[in-house]
Amino acid sequence: MDVELVLAVDISHSMDEREFALQRAGYVEALRHPDFIKAVRLGATGRIALAYFEWAGTVRDDAVIAWQVVDGAESADAFADKIEARPFRSFRGTSISGALAFGAELFDGTAFESERRVIDISGDGPNNIGMPVTTTRDAALANGIVINGLPILISPSPSFSHLDQYYAQCVTGGPGSFVLPVYAASEFVTAIRRKLVLEVSGVAGPWADPGPIRIEAAAPVDCLQGERDRRFFSDPYFPELDR
Repeated sequence: MDVELVLAVDISHSMDEREFALQRAGYVEALRHPDFIKAVRLGATGRIALAYFEWAGTVRDDAVIAWQVVDGAESADAFADKIEARPFRSFRGTSISGALAFGAELFDGTAFESERRVIDISGDGPNNIGMPVTTTRDAALANGIVINGLPILISPSPSFSHLDQYYAQCVTGGPGSFVLPVYAASEFVTAIRRKLVLEVSGVAGPWADPGPIRIEAAAPVDCLQGERDRRFFSDPYFPELDR
């Protein structure tokens, strides 16, 4: 197996229906695209393993699509069909830390032998529930897992407009890790396809082009700003918010 890849997709309430539909379509179209299929087949074994789950304040049991081997168009289409068939829904909270911990645990039960293990996480806001995101990020990295990010800045929050830098400093990590931000709806499908091709190929592969997608922050980012903002903006009005 060339890579075990977990796709972790944000379905929190901060994602509006348009963003969520774009995100869903982006993953479905990317998995079916000839560039993705070609990247899989060009690997050393020509096979990858994929798993998918949706997350918000927590990860629910019915939010997971189990591991599947992808080795060509037919198996990629089958996995895309499962994503496409999922109902649209959203929940309160944004626990990137919970998603990373859940994604890391998915690798524990596999019988695959692979060169790389990668979590691909997308979202439109900072961590605001659960463990500090750097804690679970660092635990995953210590187990040899690479974390890549797709921060969505189509409708950035006025109080948190630097999500790309937050993902670069607080969420992602590991050899060859990258952040690929989306700033406009028109970029969504292409960005997701590019990200998956890079992850399947590896940064040393023939598809790699990591230079333009690395984010350099001018100053350190407060990795706990999301938790602080939640207590000020959300907790007084939504005491039932998942914790």
